[in-house]
Amino acid sequence: MKVFRGFKHPGVATHCALTIGNFDGVHRGHQAMLSLLRGEAAQRGVPSCVLTFEPHPRDFFAALHQQPELAPARVGTLRDKLEDLSHCGVDQTVVLPFDARLAGLTPEAFIQDVLVQGLGTRYVLVGDDFRFGAQRAGDYALLDSLGESHGFDVARMNSYEVHKLRVSSSAVRQALGEGRMQDAARLLGRPYCISGHVVHGRKLGRTLGFKTLNLRFAHWKPAASGIFVVLVHGLDEKPLRGVANLGVRPSIDPNDVNGGRVLLETHCLDWPDTLGAEGAYGKIIRVELLHKLHDELKYDGLDALTKGIHRDCDDARAWLERRI
Repeated sequence: MKVFRGFKHPGVATHCALTIGNFDGVHRGHQAMLSLLRGEAAQRGVPSCVLTFEPHPRDFFAALHQQPELAPARVGTLRDKLEDLSHCGVDQTVVLPFDARLAGLTPEAFIQDVLVQGLGTRYVLVGDDFRFGAQRAGDYALLDSLGESHGFDVARMNSYEVHKLRVSSSAVRQALGEGRMQDAARLLGRPYCISGHVVHGRKLGRTLGFKTLNLRFAHWKPAASGIFVVLVHGLDEKPLRGVANLGVRPSIDPNDVNGGRVLLETHCLDWPDTLGAEGAYGKIIRVELLHKLHDELKYDGLDALTKGIHRDCDDARAWLERRI
């Protein structure tokens, strides 16, 4: 899959079949839509294209109005979104920076500047709740009408349901926020996971006897947080069992080397000898969050923290023995 930051690049396809959205989590509803998009693109002999935004539009308006509570919790990082879109067989993804100029475009200007001149759209597929343009003034009826005048087809897909539950990014966020990892997996069609490069941390874990693999979660407000039973992919032939903390580590100095940013810190219950002590740094790993043990806790001192980690490891082993 080709990825572009904006559409003013020579490699962007001159014509495409397009869908538009944030695609946070790339859940089963998204997957069904992308499958339909690929079929329509093949019929027309043009590439399939996803137009998505970074930051999330609601992030932009939350910052603009200085109301961080308006920002949605983020299911996945941009890296994971692009990886999931690639697995769905999309030909190209255009990541459009969501800024004041884009936010101010009227629906008519958005269609003219982005869909027609920018992407040469031949077909557009949207969800049943799709809105676009300044003040979210554009809807499906307007898109359909303007599409006819600009020479591209427009279609919409009804909501996708699993066990009578509408699949949406909001439903995934709610499941993750409540620690219902199995429900989240059903909505996503796969276990919830986070991937990235292993980065250096404070290295406190190894002094406590619990070496960790650290991944940065790029957004400040992850949909999930707490202590989880996990599987780690990418370091050994088989997934490695582990326990992980996703969050801001309230027992650690917020001014540490990671600057108080959200981290996924994973301790592997069985560390491969072949990696050695430093062998994981820089590698790309994928961590599946299978089961939530509890929320993040603030411990009174390192001794209490060490005992707490021991308990979490024991609980993770017990859960894994029952389930895997």
